[in-house]
Amino acid sequence: MRITAIEMNALRRAQNIFLPAFKGEPLEKAAFFQFLPSPMRAVTKKFLKEEFTGEDGETKLLWTPRGKNTRIAFFGLGERKAWNTRKALLIPRRMVQFAKREKIKEFALPLSDVFGTEENHAARVATNAILADYDFNRYKETPKDGWPKVKNITLAVEKKLIRDVEQKITEGIIIGEETNRARDLANTPGGDMTPKLLAAEAKRAGKEWNIPVTIFDEKKMKALGMGGILGVAQGSTEPPRFIIMEYKGGHKDQKPLVLVGKGVTFDTGGLNIKPDQYIYEMHMDMSGGAAVIHGVAAIARLKLPINAVGIVPAVENMPSGSSYRPGDLLKTMSGKTIEVLNTDAEGRVILSDALWYGWKYFKPGLMVDFATLTGAAHVAVGNFMSAVFTKKKETEDLLRDVGSKSGDYVWPFPLWDEYLADIKGTFGDLSNIAKSDRYGGAIHGAKFLEQFTGEADWAHIDIAPKMTTIDSEFLSKGASGVGVRFIV
Repeated sequence: MRITAIEMNALRRAQNIFLPAFKGEPLEKAAFFQFLPSPMRAVTKKFLKEEFTGEDGETKLLWTPRGKNTRIAFFGLGERKAWNTRKALLIPRRMVQFAKREKIKEFALPLSDVFGTEENHAARVATNAILADYDFNRYKETPKDGWPKVKNITLAVEKKLIRDVEQKITEGIIIGEETNRARDLANTPGGDMTPKLLAAEAKRAGKEWNIPVTIFDEKKMKALGMGGILGVAQGSTEPPRFIIMEYKGGHKDQKPLVLVGKGVTFDTGGLNIKPDQYIYEMHMDMSGGAAVIHGVAAIARLKLPINAVGIVPAVENMPSGSSYRPGDLLKTMSGKTIEVLNTDAEGRVILSDALWYGWKYFKPGLMVDFATLTGAAHVAVGNFMSAVFTKKKETEDLLRDVGSKSGDYVWPFPLWDEYLADIKGTFGDLSNIAKSDRYGGAIHGAKFLEQFTGEADWAHIDIAPKMTTIDSEFLSKGASGVGVRFIV
């Protein structure tokens, strides 16, 4: 998809114009309306009065007198008083999805106050348009006419803003592309996305954007004492990998942002095997790892003036004669032992080694992990946000603000020390679930991870609620790419 900026008066030459409109507000009073050809203005005013109400979700298409190839699509936004940033981010997606259904390959859109007239909103429009144009169809037979795609979008703005808007468009495209690449990784079936293949994808991204990438095999992990990762991996014929990406865009003395992503490329649950209604999509249990890989790639492409490290422990969790068992005791890199009460709580087990490694070797300014960790988080917040855990109020406020601005929304949960007693082991230092994990499961998972973060300023983001898309988001079915927009 190509996205560019044009002067507002160039709207008169556009073949397809997409216009968002609030209920009860005359569109003809909008600044861009004067730039439409006069015949189009007259027909549009009549159409808006008689055929279009502006209700939220309403979409109407008008053919104009200029010729059969000229159309205006109107997108109802509802009442302005009910408008918010969350709804604003969905408008470019609605437009792209509509264009694909109608086989419209290009359209022009005025950057009106629906999105804000500041140039940074152009990045959000570009990102969300890119996200909506994505489909995971590499395993399908290509239709005779090809897959529907939008080829060109032009954003109409004031002349003085064009240069800044074009820069923001470029940034938005990068974020959208890397999010879609993370979706590609997560959508790929487990048989085609093993730990070794995920590591190869990280290497490919590193080579493309000049990011040093180091991969540890089982021998190196054993030497480091990563018993958590090795314990989970031992049931699979696919060997584990430990991925490290290092981007150095800041001062050499600047403490890095360390990003840790859960990379379970397929999670059967192990010997505590998952129910059949959930297991088929567990190739997406490495969504946190995918977000970290392509979040670091996006940071590099944007040339952000920071130091950033991405760490992904990659394993399969499989049942076999060599699987780790309930009751096993695993010694982690930190020296703490984990008493395994449930083999399906494997994400926190592998993250114990990854978090400790990130703390010990990189001494981060901030360390954040992204993991599809618990169904309990999904039950708690539903489908619209992830759960965030941190003890530091300043970090919580920062991450909530980042979530609001990026569209990867988060909601804070407690991380009280009272929960630690629930995960104290009987024979090991910690148990990987509480003895009764029916209540507070997401908090128990976060509290477990905290024990392996040293003295780092750390936050855990449980992205299980946002692992897949939902219909109201105007995105194709499958992985959502959650985390990439948040990271950058």
